[in-house]
Amino acid sequence: MAGDMSTFLVSEAQLILDEARRQKSEKIKTLGSPIQLSGKALAIQVHESYVWIAENTAVVRKLDLESGKTVQLYKGHTGPVTTLAFTDTNPGSGDGKILITGSWDRTIRLWNTDTRELISTTKDAHGDFIKSLFVLSSHNLLISSGSDKIVRFWDLSTLQRKEPLRSVGSISSHTRPVESLYASTCFDTSAVLYTADTMGIIKFWFLTKDGGSSPTWRGTLREELIHHRTRINEMLYGSDHLWTASADGTVQVLNRASPEKSPPPIEHPAPVRSILPLALTELGEPYLLTGAGDMMRVYDVSTADEPELIREMDAHWHDITAIRLWKRVTAGSDGMSRIEPWIVSTSLDGTIRKWRLSELLSLPPIPKEPVISAPAPPPSSQKSGFKMTDDEERELAELMDSD
Repeated sequence: MAGDMSTFLVSEAQLILDEARRQKSEKIKTLGSPIQLSGKALAIQVHESYVWIAENTAVVRKLDLESGKTVQLYKGHTGPVTTLAFTDTNPGSGDGKILITGSWDRTIRLWNTDTRELISTTKDAHGDFIKSLFVLSSHNLLISSGSDKIVRFWDLSTLQRKEPLRSVGSISSHTRPVESLYASTCFDTSAVLYTADTMGIIKFWFLTKDGGSSPTWRGTLREELIHHRTRINEMLYGSDHLWTASADGTVQVLNRASPEKSPPPIEHPAPVRSILPLALTELGEPYLLTGAGDMMRVYDVSTADEPELIREMDAHWHDITAIRLWKRVTAGSDGMSRIEPWIVSTSLDGTIRKWRLSELLSLPPIPKEPVISAPAPPPSSQKSGFKMTDDEERELAELMDSD
């Protein structure tokens, strides 16, 4: 009887939530010139005038941001595509024409973006859902992480052979799914790596390449950072600062050179899924954009210890999953090309939205709505096999939500 009552209460809460979202979707239906997707974007990257979208519908979509039309579609995965990355056709060419995708189907796939040809499929790349991909092009190295709590290294130097990727090492130190990765090159045979899991733990590694006829990569743990209470959704690094967004409702900026000078956390009323520190982009501006719940916020972080919230707006009617910079190129009446910074956001509401950065920084705030939070799902009835975490249960419910 208690179980039936729990189901009833969750269902009632869900009905209220659905109605609130329906009303909000109507109210903001034209904001950001929305482009409606057939699925929900779980990850995006913006290149030139296109946005590349990893969808819960098991496809990757290349979409023209100007026309809103799909120009390429990549099919082959059998589960939601959660992450994507790019590498070069030939090592060192810098063309970035090879698309790499990871999915809940546990495979890593490589695609030629000129021909849309599937180059290779690496089956069972992880023991469970693939969560993140990161490419170190200078080392021909792909790093992947998954719900199996493992970080794996893959050799990209032989991708033209059209064979499954060769594993060149792994790290099995985390006790929870590894959600986020960030790496950078040190020398020809070394790199540094940050790995972050759903418990909020970040591990800092020094990677070294062992020589021989079949080189491998080995990670040495240098430091463990515990400054979040739970899942880390996004992690970026630049100018000796590590930026993290967490489900604990905070954005933290850790000064790696002088940890004692790290500013206090930036508090949000909902889990933070995405961040865009403009200081880490070509713009180099002291502004931070965050996506928490269905709200986008803009902070002036020129004074790190006292970040100022300068704009808070209803950007979507469901959780924002990514915020990216778009350098929009337009032709003026004089025939000259002009570059203007725009922001691209996406959400579990199934839309891509576009915002002129200058307006986000200068216009009066749009009247805001209360943040909509989804109720926790009932306990999983799964009897055997891999047991999803609470975060993944909620994630699955959101992905399969037909709203």
